[in-house]
Amino acid sequence: MLNSIFTTSSSGTAITLPTFIIAMVTAMILGLVTALVYLKTYNSRVSPQKFSFTLVLLPVVIAVIIMLVGNNVARAFSLAGAFSIIRFRSAPGDPAEITYVLLTMAIGLASGLGYIAYAVIAATLLLLAMLLMNMVDFGGHATTDQLLKLTVPEDLYDKQEVEAILTEYTEKFILKRIKTTELGSLFELQYLLSMKQGMDDKAFIDALRTANGNLGIAMQYNLIAD
Repeated sequence: MLNSIFTTSSSGTAITLPTFIIAMVTAMILGLVTALVYLKTYNSRVSPQKFSFTLVLLPVVIAVIIMLVGNNVARAFSLAGAFSIIRFRSAPGDPAEITYVLLTMAIGLASGLGYIAYAVIAATLLLLAMLLMNMVDFGGHATTDQLLKLTVPEDLYDKQEVEAILTEYTEKFILKRIKTTELGSLFELQYLLSMKQGMDDKAFIDALRTANGNLGIAMQYNLIAD
């Protein structure tokens, strides 16, 4: 059961149409299951549609490449030359996404070599591990909703007044950074904070405007505290 579905002979590996189809279908099914697990553990606001397509199709593409190359060294060098023409221009993803890509590559390699049982076992164990770690929030950090960037003129700078407003509107806050700009005439403050339930962001910003002379205020969302 753990042997390759492809037959081997002195002339190399023999791939028949049924075994070719079995390898492709296995790679696609396992890629689809991987994409579903990714969507289950996915926690970003960016649309995951294109990446999900990649997780489904990548193992199929790799399986086909491996089956076509086989043990033919000349064919492998030709393929390497063809792929050297391609230039990839994509920003690196987060570590979790890279792990999913590597898993689909492993599925494609195992399927392309005909080791269907190994592909199924490896995918099952690794995907179960990913689901379990996501359920228990393995390695998770405390999160904050916003990063507040506040510019205050030197003559109006009063840390206690700013933090009194933060105390009124937020559940918790941490002073992350403070620096001076414009030859010391301005202070830039950065706070990690979590807003209280039901608090209006506009009212919060309006309160801060009274403390910073209506200078720049910026809010960023969905951040992880260091």
